[in-house]
Amino acid sequence: MGVSIATTLKTTIIFLSIFSTHAKFEKFTRTYHTFDKTLESLANSELAFQNYARVSQDALQVTPDTGNVNAVFDLRNQSGRIMFKQPFKLWDKDSIASFNTSFLVNIFPNNGTPGEGLAFLIAPTVTIPDNSYGPYLGLTNQTLDNQTTNGVVAVELDTVKQTFDVDDNHIGLNIHSIRSVVSKSLTPLNITLATETPSFHNIWIRYNGTEKVIRVYIADQPTKTSPTPPMPKTPIIEYELDLSKTVSRESYIGFAASTGTLIELNCVLQWNITVEHIAGPKSRLPTILIAVGVPIVLGLVGLAAYIGYRLYKKRLVDRSQSNILSRLRTLPGMPKEFRFRELKKATNNFDERRKLGQGGYGVVYRGILPEDNVEVAVKWFSRESLKGEDDFLAELTIINRLRHKHLVRLLGWCHKNGKLLLVYEYMRKGSLDMHLFTVSGEPLSWTLRRKILAGVGSALHYLHYEYDQKVVHRDIKASNIMLDSDFNARLGDFGLARALDNEKTSYAEAEGVLGTVGYIAPECFHTGKATQHSDIYAFGALLIEVVSGQRPGTKVNGFQFMVDYVWSLYREGRILEAVDKRLADDYDKDEATRFLMLGLACSHPIASERPKTHTIVQMLAGSVAVPPVPPFKPAFVWPAMMPIDDLSQATSIDTTPLSISQYETDWSPLSRENYSGYTDRSMV
Repeated sequence: MGVSIATTLKTTIIFLSIFSTHAKFEKFTRTYHTFDKTLESLANSELAFQNYARVSQDALQVTPDTGNVNAVFDLRNQSGRIMFKQPFKLWDKDSIASFNTSFLVNIFPNNGTPGEGLAFLIAPTVTIPDNSYGPYLGLTNQTLDNQTTNGVVAVELDTVKQTFDVDDNHIGLNIHSIRSVVSKSLTPLNITLATETPSFHNIWIRYNGTEKVIRVYIADQPTKTSPTPPMPKTPIIEYELDLSKTVSRESYIGFAASTGTLIELNCVLQWNITVEHIAGPKSRLPTILIAVGVPIVLGLVGLAAYIGYRLYKKRLVDRSQSNILSRLRTLPGMPKEFRFRELKKATNNFDERRKLGQGGYGVVYRGILPEDNVEVAVKWFSRESLKGEDDFLAELTIINRLRHKHLVRLLGWCHKNGKLLLVYEYMRKGSLDMHLFTVSGEPLSWTLRRKILAGVGSALHYLHYEYDQKVVHRDIKASNIMLDSDFNARLGDFGLARALDNEKTSYAEAEGVLGTVGYIAPECFHTGKATQHSDIYAFGALLIEVVSGQRPGTKVNGFQFMVDYVWSLYREGRILEAVDKRLADDYDKDEATRFLMLGLACSHPIASERPKTHTIVQMLAGSVAVPPVPPFKPAFVWPAMMPIDDLSQATSIDTTPLSISQYETDWSPLSRENYSGYTDRSMV
């Protein structure tokens, strides 16, 4: 027995010594010949999917296709990531990892014009940045771009020309920025990334950690099922790259992609990857302790620490939940408190097929309450920790007491083990943007547009002046306006809304003024505060959006925003040219002129010049004329002369930096069943 233990111990020590000395690198290899049903579960277990990225149609769909969102959805201005869940240690003080990868992609544009691109990515986190759609390709955003600390390295396949790009059909190497350090046009190689008929491209990326050089190759493949062509002898990109100076020590690897105002399907059909990453650090402790003593001691210490941590966390959760529940149950006029299992059953266990939309504050599911057979919309708050609780409480404490026919009606709430849910009346017609930006079917009629605008104006007036507290909504936009079965407008999503004390005129918080670009008033970029004036500005953007059928951020004739384009048309006496072309002549020209001019008046750069809601309601009805609008858009001046009612409160709330978030839930129908984007049936 003694000899056996001694022999075993000696063998263990020798093994550990050899392992700690020689196991410098570990090899990770994955091969996905396809992403059909046989590999879908494997991919889902190993890969992390951000936003609407999915495995669908035998491919990794890095940006959404209607086949992988199961909802009426707007494919524009989307971004996604698909990354390995495990991080890779890519460098230490004296070594750099190497990797080889190859993948087959298909990029299919909608209506012949693609946007924006697909990239192979190394990043410090799997989480995709907010507002990383459009030119940011899911890699960075306006804040993170060109920051050497963002730890992003990518090989991009870009289909839209920015001012710094060589063309709209190129491959590039990006380091910390969407501006490539080297890029090559693919046109001279007779390669077109996005074509109206299915085309398939093989990309090979080779990185040698010893040489510190990255090489990129590309070749077309006739069909999806054709044999993979040989890798070209000459790389299209060859660049000296020291990963230890560009990416985080532990990084994640995968794909990112985006769409903009123009869309494309970004599909990865096959993927091979090998990463020779750095193994765990060498042990410096005596081998006998490693073999016997240390694991036992560390195991006991770890177990004690784990138990203590779990008990501590449980006490915190119990205390937090008790505080929240006591606050909720004492609120006046509270609606029904639902049990979590009721809502789980109503939504079929929160089935993805029941998902109505997703924004920065949560996911909304369609549900059916079995007892009453009533359809409801269940909003599950997705933001973590105290901030998520603040959002939940803010929305619940405000909307539970609001009573107006043009506000979404709250039916109940649920708080269970940190899960925060609100239950709303289900709006059968979905959101306004779903109907404004539909690419199929009849456009929203002028009569309904007028009716919807009048309803939203009435709801906003109620929030600002008729409720017992002044409420600023802070996120008025088309996707937050719901429509019932008769197309009556209901203003919803009060996740950003805040009630003001009657003696105050503005609201600021640590994050600054949140909202959606194009709807944010210019003064907010300087004050970080939300006011009734900033709500009016957002309503002006909405007016122009509804009449024109174009989003506020749409670039037209060189103008950055629709409001600037409409202002130029007004100056030239051509304001009706802004009316949605799909309406043809089926609209009231006088009303359209009045609504557009009111939109400009509400969009006045000087906050105090914007009309009040009671006047807006009268102007929409035609009982009061729109105030004179200057032919040229007035210049924004800061600091501005503030109205008398604002001066007394101007210093009572600290000015905070502005943080812009795009909490879009852009739904619009786009059936793509006739083209999978990944296989041309005639070619298989």
